[in-house]
Amino acid sequence: MKTLLYKNTKISYSDSGQGRAIVLLHGFLENKKMWEEYVDLFTEKYRVITIDLLGHGESDCLGYVHEMEGNANVVNEVLERLKIEKAIILGHSMGGYVGLAFAELYPEKIQKLVLLNSTSKEDSTEKKLNRTRAIKAVKQNYAGFVSLAIANLFSENNRIRLVDEIEKVKEEALKTPLQGILASLEGMKIRKDREWLLHENRFPVLLILGKKDPVLNYEDSLSQIEDTTAELVSFEDGHMSHIENKEELKTVLTDFFS
Repeated sequence: MKTLLYKNTKISYSDSGQGRAIVLLHGFLENKKMWEEYVDLFTEKYRVITIDLLGHGESDCLGYVHEMEGNANVVNEVLERLKIEKAIILGHSMGGYVGLAFAELYPEKIQKLVLLNSTSKEDSTEKKLNRTRAIKAVKQNYAGFVSLAIANLFSENNRIRLVDEIEKVKEEALKTPLQGILASLEGMKIRKDREWLLHENRFPVLLILGKKDPVLNYEDSLSQIEDTTAELVSFEDGHMSHIENKEELKTVLTDFFS
């Protein structure tokens, strides 16, 4: 693992393999460890970079609001350090929001974009209220909030089938500091709508959705790619396609990257 300083804040990242660059961005309550199996797969052909976003994993917090733009600047700092001019960006959930912010701020540096269980739309009024409730809940019961939040990302039928995997995700999530959780919730709540980026068709986009995603409504998510050149792949499960639909996802990503 490597580190750099961004605004006097430690950022942790990994860099392995050779070839075209792929940047893997984790979601809320996750960290770069979630990608280990995918890094092993893709370093056979590509240079793979994973980054701990602000307040997650081994990266420190930066203030009390971690905006998606700030995280996008972190991604850019890593690419600058590694002298990478252009990259494929894959973001899971919140990582997708960061990927979209990166695409807006640094359009010349993005080759392809994968939104994995993510959306280009801003939070609805109801979703913003839920974020506010989540901020209150995590302050009152940190461990309880994290445990419930992780379980609720999986489709109902997988909460029993994947009980061991879910426990591992919870263990990693519980390493996320309270400030990192609060600052990310605030940042997601105020993020901009970036659906327009998908309609400009400036670079290939792959949207991967779960039909039983408890977090993102499947039907609502489809509307963002109408009249665009974006590709759609739908799985039958929840918000954690990299675990719930692992083998199918590996095949889909291998095809899209090539």
